[in-house]
Amino acid sequence: MSEPTHSTIRFYHRGAVQEVSGATATPTTRTVLQHLREDLHCTGTKEGCAEGDCGACTVVIGELRDGELALRSVNSCIQFLPALDGKALFTVEDLKQPDETLHPVQQAMVECHGSQCGFCTPGFVMSLWDLYLRREGCSGAPARREIDDALSGNLCRCTGYRPIIDAARRMGELPPVRFDRAALRQALLDMQCNRRDSALSYSAGGQQFHAPRTLAQLVALCSAHPTACLLSGSTDVGLWVTKQMRRLDNLIYLGEVEELKGTREAEGWLEIGAGVNLNDAYGAVVRHYPQLDELWQRFASLPVRNAGTLGGNIANGSPIGDSAPWMIALGSEVVLNGPLGRRSLPLEDFYLAYQKKAWQPGEFVEAMRVPLPRDDVAFRTYKLAKRFDQDISAVCAAFGFKLADGKVRDARIAYGGMAATSKRAARTEAYLNGKPWNEDTLAEAMRLLAEDYQPMTDMRATDAYRMKTAQNLLRRFWLETRGESPLPAGEINAFAVGKEFA
Repeated sequence: MSEPTHSTIRFYHRGAVQEVSGATATPTTRTVLQHLREDLHCTGTKEGCAEGDCGACTVVIGELRDGELALRSVNSCIQFLPALDGKALFTVEDLKQPDETLHPVQQAMVECHGSQCGFCTPGFVMSLWDLYLRREGCSGAPARREIDDALSGNLCRCTGYRPIIDAARRMGELPPVRFDRAALRQALLDMQCNRRDSALSYSAGGQQFHAPRTLAQLVALCSAHPTACLLSGSTDVGLWVTKQMRRLDNLIYLGEVEELKGTREAEGWLEIGAGVNLNDAYGAVVRHYPQLDELWQRFASLPVRNAGTLGGNIANGSPIGDSAPWMIALGSEVVLNGPLGRRSLPLEDFYLAYQKKAWQPGEFVEAMRVPLPRDDVAFRTYKLAKRFDQDISAVCAAFGFKLADGKVRDARIAYGGMAATSKRAARTEAYLNGKPWNEDTLAEAMRLLAEDYQPMTDMRATDAYRMKTAQNLLRRFWLETRGESPLPAGEINAFAVGKEFA
């Protein structure tokens, strides 16, 4: 018996349900931004970069998770329209109040002179509105870190950040405007009630977009279409279309599979479903490993973390991805599923070569398993990039050492940006095991890193810089974990690692 399906994209926007069917010949890879500007004529949302970097296209998406309403900011320029099915879409046009007055976010931007040329302003307003919604019921102005994180995905080329930050503080001082969450939740329930168990199967112009709702449906689709492109947060695949102009004829969207959206602790592991977005996934991990707090903040921008998933980041397998190094250093596993059933393997064994993984046709990442902390493991991770926010690493280092009686018992070292995949330092680890954790041992370990890695030179860094900083990051780890003078994580100046320590 075949699973029930529907073929019309339906989403809630501007107080009404919008419908898009294959009869309109709207491509499966048409972006939400294109649909807004060209089809719905909502031109407040702007296109700046078409790659999820500048934030001029920021919108807020509403959806039901376990029956509860969740709202999050995302970049509409790289989100495909069919992924909106069953959700709500909010743009800057939605902030106008019934009495024609400005929303407090907009009023604060006016009062604090937060708009200069104005092109980026709608994106800033939507990011601030997302922050405003998250702070409903809170008193006082948001902390600077909250503001910086909320605006991490928005660029102002007029360099007007100071008044925008002032506006973020000011918006909470104005008479509040409450968002009717109950009404939106009911609207989404009403929209979905007639097809709660049916999966979207949308086609137009020879392109297919499947959105299974259960793990069983996903396995069946991947078995039937083993060469289909798997789509999750679209933070990478979206650029294949907007920048590389690739045609994707068969997409399987993982964003509706409920079994992929949970986290759980069991038998010494934290298991994170492949569909959990990056922000929620890092939030779950940081509760156990506070050492990852800075990396969480620096991982892309908030809209990218709201859309992208940890499973997608791991499945992508980029050599400069920031998740794989720390997961490998901790001894994490990846859980795969597909036509032959479920299996798990150490994450470092999943990556075979550049963009080549150890999976079979039709397999997909179902979950990641991160070991829960142990008292005898010293763990750190460090990221080097040209900017603090929203930048790709030149080098990302992670260390997980068992230390006992002043000796290294089990060294795990992983680097991103140093090879074609995120890779362990096998020779260095073998040397360290059983050695005293002192400066002589460190010096030889730093030398051996040059035998484990032959980094490349590219636009982000030279091979010499990568090697020197990789060695110095190992020294930093030693400085923070040596028994005779322990230092808390982060006390060593992060900007000193590009120089040789005296």
